[in-house]
Amino acid sequence: MEEKVVKKQFFEIEKDGFYGTYYENPNGADCAFIGLFGDDPNDFMAKCGAKWLHKNGVNALCISPGKKNYSHVNNPLERIESAIAWLKSHGNRKIGIMGMSTAGMDSIVAASYFPDITLTFGLTASDFVWQGFEQGKKDGCKEWPIPGASTLSWRGEPLAYMPFVYEHPVYWQKIEEETKGSGDIERSTCLFIDSEKAREHTEEEMIKVENIRGKLFLIGADDDSFWEAGKYIRRMDQRLKERPHTCEYVPLVYEHGTHFVLPESMLRMALPVGLKFVMKFIFKAAKDYPNECEATRKDIDRRLSAALKEWIQE
Repeated sequence: MEEKVVKKQFFEIEKDGFYGTYYENPNGADCAFIGLFGDDPNDFMAKCGAKWLHKNGVNALCISPGKKNYSHVNNPLERIESAIAWLKSHGNRKIGIMGMSTAGMDSIVAASYFPDITLTFGLTASDFVWQGFEQGKKDGCKEWPIPGASTLSWRGEPLAYMPFVYEHPVYWQKIEEETKGSGDIERSTCLFIDSEKAREHTEEEMIKVENIRGKLFLIGADDDSFWEAGKYIRRMDQRLKERPHTCEYVPLVYEHGTHFVLPESMLRMALPVGLKFVMKFIFKAAKDYPNECEATRKDIDRRLSAALKEWIQE
């Protein structure tokens, strides 16, 4: 069976208010998902994300802060607002959002701001906004925090954020130190644990998950080597129990699953062969518990696919 050609549309910040690529579902769809996959809406991971969303019956609009840009410095939430407006004016009656890692945090923040988002998948999302950071090369470091900047902004103002306790270059040196001999390709839990220890979170920097509409999935694993995803999800669960909210939420914390708690079939699109082998190379947990990690990804795949199906039919 030949694959149908996917129609694409490209968006630029200057012209459209956001940087992204719209992957129209070749089988037709009247619901769309904003996908925050990786550092460019045209890279391999974004294409796999769009393909997975198509398989589940929706259109996909992949967006990122900029071209091949994985820096997060006062990234305007208005860009997601512009993307929502475009989707609504182009035949999509429902809008959802998904992101993993830093983009998982971006997804739930956006959903807390924009009521048009009615299905949210926050994968390994923190329950607070972080200090802004840049990636690239600087003084032998691959990542560094930006003083006085947040990861996100709204109406020209940086959102309140948790400041990292480490400044450049100690920030990256701490990551290298924690990674060494760990069996993980990168470990950065110390940045978050030590920053939380240094000062308590203020209410301003916590994400107002109680404002999210529709259905919310919070997904993470306790063996995450980047930050304490499980702990953050439990805190969001607690927050929602204590505050009035209208969203129906599903907190999913797995014992094993690594930082890559993506649907199994999405990862298989990226790596049709050797997925387990590659995962073992990246994460020690995937090496020690390969079957458990795979079972986690399969469970996530099943749950998110079912949620999409239900949402489309509603």
